[in-house]
Amino acid sequence: MSERIYRDPVHNIIRLRTNTDEGQLMMRLIDTPEFQRLRRIKQLGLGLYTYQGAEHSRFTHSLGAFHLMTRVLDRLSERHTIAPEAHTAARAAALLHDVGHGSFSHVMEKVLGFHHESWTVKVVLSEDNEIGKLLSHYSPDLPRDVAAIIEGKFQPAALGQLVSSQLDVDRMDYLLRDSLMTGAKYGIYDLEWIINALAIDEEADRIFVAARGLYAVEEYLQARYYMFRQVYFHRTLRSAEAVLRSILRRALKLLEAGETVWYAPDTAFEKVLRRNTLSLADHLEMDDSDVIFHVKQWQRSADAILGDLSRRFVGRRLFKAIDMDMPEAERAEFLRSARECVARAGFDPDYYFIEDRASDVPYYNYYTADGSEPKSRIYVEDGYSRTQIREISEVSKVVRGLQQGYELHRVCFPPEVKDEVYSLYHSVAPRVHSIAGVPASN
Repeated sequence: MSERIYRDPVHNIIRLRTNTDEGQLMMRLIDTPEFQRLRRIKQLGLGLYTYQGAEHSRFTHSLGAFHLMTRVLDRLSERHTIAPEAHTAARAAALLHDVGHGSFSHVMEKVLGFHHESWTVKVVLSEDNEIGKLLSHYSPDLPRDVAAIIEGKFQPAALGQLVSSQLDVDRMDYLLRDSLMTGAKYGIYDLEWIINALAIDEEADRIFVAARGLYAVEEYLQARYYMFRQVYFHRTLRSAEAVLRSILRRALKLLEAGETVWYAPDTAFEKVLRRNTLSLADHLEMDDSDVIFHVKQWQRSADAILGDLSRRFVGRRLFKAIDMDMPEAERAEFLRSARECVARAGFDPDYYFIEDRASDVPYYNYYTADGSEPKSRIYVEDGYSRTQIREISEVSKVVRGLQQGYELHRVCFPPEVKDEVYSLYHSVAPRVHSIAGVPASN
């Protein structure tokens, strides 16, 4: 057969042509154990705790990003010359950009202090795994080129921007996919028109959008804005993540103190708990199932905190959350009082009183024009004359409005103290709203 077909809920049919050496490489990369592992890592981490349909994986997303890269390259090749080796590297990078992800996508990164992109680079550069071997056997330069694209160092830079920038195939796919699988319609935008309008500014070595695509990109940025506000920052999703992080921090602290914590012996997860340095093979051994398996066992832990948190997580009895909708000057007193309230109820605030900020989200970003690198900006034609290519906020009032963003700062705490914490909050809220000249909400 000269092609392989994947049925996809977002793109319908993903067609991988295998009648070329490059196509054969992509097929073999997909079939590696390292890429198949992505089937066992949820794309939205704990999003299914809020949106029951969000069961999709990093595997499906990676195939989607790869499909979009293939389509974009086909479109750009109609007007620009793309070297065969750069074409192969760009497709491979789009396919493999998430192979370094840890369990539950971004949830583990903050606790364990790593970034998935660094592991991805290690995967493609190492010949101790099948992905690295396939890349190097295809071309000695290919692993380095794929790594350079992921790290944002590839030349020509325009192709690298298609994998990692403010308008890349990664974001294009996950917005549509997450919107579909959660049932939240905020992530829908005109993908086809954006692909149609993409072009390369060869003089400046950057991707830009033709004038006809301006409104489609505005819609894309609005979709991103609302998906962050309504899905990625959802209180219940973030509360579930807070509980899981508290579980892992408690297990780590108990072991550091010499206490007994059950774990499957001689596994990579044991090394995680003992804070041993992980090899690449160790990292690739783990997926979501390792975490779930241990949390289920910890429900019977002799440690009251670890046992209670684990039972809450497995049974989806999550923390409540309240936004810090008050001036900065009022927050310190509220946080101190609320923390004391949690402690008086018999809960250790270190594990049961969690501050949640937008900056804690590893993938958090609204579009801004900060930074001078092309990949940190979106460029569009100013009008149809092609006389000038400008950063999009210089052209679009819509984008200028989105750049204001919003601040997320909330606290998560056990539902047993909900009434007390809410009462504390409302004792502050009337003062805040009376200053603003509006009544406090009930």
